[in-house]
Amino acid sequence: MQPDAIRKYWMALNQRCGSPAPVAWHQIDRITFQYGTHGRHYHNLDHLSDLLQLQRLHAPLILDNDSLLYAIYFHDYIYQPKRNDNELKSAEEALFYLRKAGAPVERQDKVYRYILATAGHQPELSDPDLDYFLDFDLSILSAPPDRYKEYAKNIRREYRMYSWLEYRNGRVKVLQHFLAMPHIYRTELFREQHELQARENLERELEKL
Repeated sequence: MQPDAIRKYWMALNQRCGSPAPVAWHQIDRITFQYGTHGRHYHNLDHLSDLLQLQRLHAPLILDNDSLLYAIYFHDYIYQPKRNDNELKSAEEALFYLRKAGAPVERQDKVYRYILATAGHQPELSDPDLDYFLDFDLSILSAPPDRYKEYAKNIRREYRMYSWLEYRNGRVKVLQHFLAMPHIYRTELFREQHELQARENLERELEKL
């Protein structure tokens, strides 16, 4: 999905939800700017596009596609490798926009909660739509080996300000965190189709660190 398509999809979302067009146009400019910031080698417009395409593919299985779409657009709005509150700040940006756009409180709360859940990917409560959102976000883990290798390189590039030893120690913790989960993916569909490949990719990267 190209930047123009990302914008068009956003405007269609906001039109459905009754958001004022000028407010929506201003916000999509900010969103594309944020995801296009220098230094984003993985958490960029390509990543956003991948999640939007996964939402389109699985839309019939999702109960509240519009709330999920807002969560997708904002989930990596703030992404700075040295911060430990990116998810919180991204959720706050989403909440600020949804309030300005006049979204129902229920939607505001849901989107805020969905984005916060991307920190650790282990929310306490199960929600079918949230499960798909989190699986979309981790879909890269089950990519074909060559694409996964490129993803791993791009993550290292995003953390280039750290020494190799510092990066290695942090990355090992991340990989072990996911491998220690009973299931990486929360939906039955993703477990059946992607769990095995994801674990193979993570274990292969871990062995090479």
